[in-house]
Amino acid sequence: MKYYIIAGERSGDLHGGNLIKAIHQQDPEAEVRCWGGDDMEKAGATLVRHYRDMAFMGFWEVFKNLRTIQGFLKTCQADLTAFQPDAVILIDYPGFNLRMARFAKEQGWPVYYYIAPKTWAWNASRTHKLRKYVDRVFSILPFEEAFFQQYGVNVTFVGNPLQYTIEQFQPDFSFREHHALTKQPVVALLPGSRKQEIQNILTTMLEVVPHFPDVQFLVAAVDNLPASFYEPVHNHPQVKVITGETYQILYESRVAVVTSGTATLETALFGVPQIICYKTSYLSYRIARALIRVPFIGLVNLIAEKEVVPELIQHDFQPERITELVKSLLVDSERRKTQLQEYDSLKNQLGGQPTPALVAQQIYTDLVS
Repeated sequence: MKYYIIAGERSGDLHGGNLIKAIHQQDPEAEVRCWGGDDMEKAGATLVRHYRDMAFMGFWEVFKNLRTIQGFLKTCQADLTAFQPDAVILIDYPGFNLRMARFAKEQGWPVYYYIAPKTWAWNASRTHKLRKYVDRVFSILPFEEAFFQQYGVNVTFVGNPLQYTIEQFQPDFSFREHHALTKQPVVALLPGSRKQEIQNILTTMLEVVPHFPDVQFLVAAVDNLPASFYEPVHNHPQVKVITGETYQILYESRVAVVTSGTATLETALFGVPQIICYKTSYLSYRIARALIRVPFIGLVNLIAEKEVVPELIQHDFQPERITELVKSLLVDSERRKTQLQEYDSLKNQLGGQPTPALVAQQIYTDLVS
């Protein structure tokens, strides 16, 4: 059968790659075409458009690029029409994918949504679109299922794919030697995977470095952005930029300073105490403050329904505050112990199922029944 998968961000590419592998196990003759990235292409899909061209962050940034995004929508619709898939699978990226859901449904193709839009946080009206245009939603957060059911959405909680992915991770025990790292404790800096995030966040993260002369700092860089984005690091000899090895960096780390997003949950699943950070343009921040209805932005805190991890957002994202929190987490403090205890509870809530296999099996069963 023919599958068309659309992901518009790095994390979606990761989950899409694992899903494609699982689809091929269910359907060895599967033909997969995608918008995504390297992981999806390596898993056997024909890549139409890379997510690096599509990763716009924030309300103002999206507004400025509306014409480009409209062009992508038309290109994707034309490609879908030419391909004539048996199923369309959408991964996160709601601004784009909900429009594609409507188009696909109008053409009569079965539509699946894997990693649903966070309509419980803001813009609940999108939930009605899920009910109308999507045949089945696969939920990955434990509290989502009840929320979507209230709106009549056909939803199934399948566990969180990050837990499955991290369980498959094999550490490289020569990592420190290979990168000429010191034996000092590691603090990971994860400034995000999109250019706007790194521009807004990395410089402030680096202002913390002089306060920790006995710490090895590692910046987790992404390979979809040019090395020039990480040039501020060159002013700090005790900081190294390492590209494409985020999981290994987290494995080595004692503390992490993490930009809000999927990486916060990954950090928790690696058992690394962390500080969540976020900063965007003033206009995007004001719009978000007016629209968002949840008390936290970090996935760890949202799942726990309390502040397990400190969040430094916009004006609170200051070097002095980061420094204070990193110091408290480097030692065996009560703050550190509490975070680690809460992480254990979090893992239990996420289920532990082989999520990609469950999703692939359900889609294949639907299509052949």
